[in-house]
Amino acid sequence: MGRPRKTPSMTDGKREIIARLIDEYDIKSAADIQEALRDLLGETIQGMMESEMETQKAERQAEDPAYRDSRNGYKLKTLRSNYGPVEIQVPQDRNSDYEPQIVPKYSRDISEIDEKIIKMYARGMTTRQISDQIKDIYGFEVSEALVTSTTNKILPDIEAWQKRPLSAVYPIVYIDAIVFNVRDNGIIRKQAVYVVLGISEEGHKEVLSITIGENESVKFWLSVLNELKNRGVRDIFVLCADGLTGIGDAISAAFPMTEYQRCIVHMVRNTLKYVADKDKKAFAADLKTIYHAPNEEQGFKNMQAVAEKWNPKYPKAMDRWMDNWAAISPMFKFSETVRRVIYTTNAIESLNSGYRRLNRSRSIFPDNNALMKAMYLATDEITRKWTNTLRDWGRVYAELSVMYPGRFS
Repeated sequence: MGRPRKTPSMTDGKREIIARLIDEYDIKSAADIQEALRDLLGETIQGMMESEMETQKAERQAEDPAYRDSRNGYKLKTLRSNYGPVEIQVPQDRNSDYEPQIVPKYSRDISEIDEKIIKMYARGMTTRQISDQIKDIYGFEVSEALVTSTTNKILPDIEAWQKRPLSAVYPIVYIDAIVFNVRDNGIIRKQAVYVVLGISEEGHKEVLSITIGENESVKFWLSVLNELKNRGVRDIFVLCADGLTGIGDAISAAFPMTEYQRCIVHMVRNTLKYVADKDKKAFAADLKTIYHAPNEEQGFKNMQAVAEKWNPKYPKAMDRWMDNWAAISPMFKFSETVRRVIYTTNAIESLNSGYRRLNRSRSIFPDNNALMKAMYLATDEITRKWTNTLRDWGRVYAELSVMYPGRFS
């Protein structure tokens, strides 16, 4: 039989407050307690607003000694709270300069703490930071466990989002990985999150799926692509990605008509990784002659010339280009306008930059669950701004229609 749980002892200060509360409100039932708390909530908010007004007036006088203002009565305001309607008297000033912070102007609902917690989590705040912020703003404690419990309410939304139906055709799809630190049984591990970003037939960006990675393999990528098929995707024209292990074979199996295009940005970055700083600018300029070539034949010749020039100093630096030419070359049949869209993963690099920015304060995630919640909420925050089509989409659409006839829905 387990030992009985030890309950926290009540301090003398708490006993005194409770005794005064019972005496002041003649409490005899749970309903009386709720009524008392509602009344105390209103008086506490009103008291804080009085202090706010005096603080703001003092700050303005410090900035401008000639500044003058005075009280001008009160204005009744009814708030919605978890304890029911709460009436407060909002202090007024003659200059109408007072800007309430605890309950801003035109705001009447102080019960939406859950929503505020989720918004703070979406903006990259940790559970500890959210707990501290709520205390600073509202003056009461919110435990980290409560923050976690509150954010867990979105887990069904995440599951529904991951299973939502997708469009039948995405002319261009990008796949990329972003790495975060996650705690696993007390050990900090690097965890890859794979983001699939699609460009719709109308030219709009759409995050199709987020997968917390296993070891990259043909089997893993086939499961990711088959999931897209099961959600309604029947055709992808071009899939752009870095050299993810097994991705080429998985594309051939899941979408046989899809062309795999290696990301040139990653190719250049990986090539220059081991080049001395003094040579990087010249080496990068030479690499540009490859992917800016007018056609595949000239691009291949330029690649051989770059290899011949730099291999004596950096042996095998260009082997990656030689070995992956079949996945590099699809871009050469397109114009420069379309190439800029498909041969780089700039769109998804920009998305990943947003993920890192929103999650900058989270150096370590406590588990994969917390990481997925953060990614989902960050996605929601970022994609709200995606209202425009891709640049020059009309020209890109027209060219893709010629290159892939009959495949637009």
